[in-house]
Amino acid sequence: QVQLVESGGGTVQPGGSLRLSCAVSGFPHDYHIIGWFRQVPGKPREGASCISIAKNTTTYRNSVQGRFITSTDSAKNTVYLQMNRVKPEDAAVYQCAGRRGLVCSLSEDSYDNWGQGTQVTVSS
Repeated sequence: QVQLVESGGGTVQPGGSLRLSCAVSGFPHDYHIIGWFRQVPGKPREGASCISIAKNTTTYRNSVQGRFITSTDSAKNTVYLQMNRVKPEDAAVYQCAGRRGLVCSLSEDSYDNWGQGTQVTVSS
């Protein structure tokens, strides 16, 4: 059974940093894509970043490019989202999601397994 469990959310000051973790388990052998998505109440969920574990490539939405970094620790079966120079508009519930394939996508439609989410609040 595929499971994704996020952790690391909390309150961060504008300009600060926060690292989210996504512990993954039960993935089939061809499950190589992990995406990070975020959602604010009343707005559509949007893809923030994606990593292709097999190809070791990443994709970021424009608004987080250069500030967020997605990486993996294969020994721990964990995917991270390092959030740097955080802005108020980064506040959201962040979820990680997984799917098969080799090429990253920031479209939520292509993901079929989701974590429960972790809240990120940006406040001074």
